[in-house]
Amino acid sequence: MKVLYFHQHFTTPRGASGTRSYEFARALLAKGHSVTMVCGASALAGLGVPVEGRRWTRVTVDGVDVLAFPLSYSNRDGLVRRAWIFLSFALRSIWLALREDYDVVFATSTPLTVALPGIVARWFRRKPFIFEVRDLWPDLPRALGMTNPVVLGGMSLLEWCAYRSSVAAIGLSPGIAEGIRRRASATLPIAMIPNGCDLDLFRPELRRPLALEGIAPGDFVAGFTGAHGVANGLDAVLDAAAVLVRRGDRRIKFAFIGDGKQKDGLAVRAHREGLWNCLFFPPVPKTDLAAVTASLGCGLMILKNVPAFYDGTSPNKFFDYLAAGIPVLNNYPGWLARLIQSEGCGIVVAPGDPEAFADALQGMARDAGRCVEMGEAGRRLGEREFARQELAAKFVEWLEQHAGRPGEALAGARRAEGG
Repeated sequence: MKVLYFHQHFTTPRGASGTRSYEFARALLAKGHSVTMVCGASALAGLGVPVEGRRWTRVTVDGVDVLAFPLSYSNRDGLVRRAWIFLSFALRSIWLALREDYDVVFATSTPLTVALPGIVARWFRRKPFIFEVRDLWPDLPRALGMTNPVVLGGMSLLEWCAYRSSVAAIGLSPGIAEGIRRRASATLPIAMIPNGCDLDLFRPELRRPLALEGIAPGDFVAGFTGAHGVANGLDAVLDAAAVLVRRGDRRIKFAFIGDGKQKDGLAVRAHREGLWNCLFFPPVPKTDLAAVTASLGCGLMILKNVPAFYDGTSPNKFFDYLAAGIPVLNNYPGWLARLIQSEGCGIVVAPGDPEAFADALQGMARDAGRCVEMGEAGRRLGEREFARQELAAKFVEWLEQHAGRPGEALAGARRAEGG
């Protein structure tokens, strides 16, 4: 089976972002399928290809045929530039969907516009299209304050078309799977395949003294690894840091590792308020991040207090924390909070309560034995429920089951819709 795989933000382990698509593509190769990965070139992707220019670059990366457009994207970009990059990628991808040789299209959001080549492949080339949803649009932008009716209406229409054009779908969390069901045909097959733990890369035995500027021996370091965007609500961490400064606690430090639109503002606020316990570091390649993560006192699972996030996200960092065997401190309700509480792999605090946040950190810093127990519980949970290899195998089986031969898949989808 030849899979044309669209992921605008595709990253290898040599890059500094999630590697789900890399692992899934490798799993497809292991089962004898071929994969052409279509993505945007980015300095953080670990592809080693030009990120500027007019022409795309085609390279082979660990057996995966990668076609990268020079459309570098950053979380720091403004709305207009991001929209232009998303549309440019979608239009170029449509051109590929019309001319490449393949059996099935698989597209993974975000952005939602990545579904466009799949829609075109379905109706113009009679190819099966399977859509993976990482965030619910327009639900999430609306929850974050977007009010433009034209933009929201366009997202809603594109979402509806994507679901109605798919022969099957994948959601990364329970809430996402439920959101697809609300908008899709009642007979559309939907699988819930969350992000997972790279248990071979992230390991507790990699723990070592942190060689980060500003960290002293004996410090308890609470780390956040990932995007510093509006949705992450990282001001909540600075609020807790301010409480600890007022209490005179000099042992607990916060390490912000990554990049994003809000990072500069967070650093400015920390400097202005004298939050010497907040330390900011650039993104780290996955291959190096594993040792850093294992060496943290705890991992911070932080999001803005938006109900759409409660069951509608599947953050990579959470699964990295589990695999690395460190406790998780979470500040919002939802399916991950329930997992943390039921499995005993961390602490959940209420959103908007910096005093409780600080109390939880001080309790962790005082009780090393309990931290070890919570970390071990997290690792066991990762091994039992979220092993990346097993999730990748489930993904491959789902594609094999629903792609079929192109004519059969399209006919089956039409029968399901009553056509």
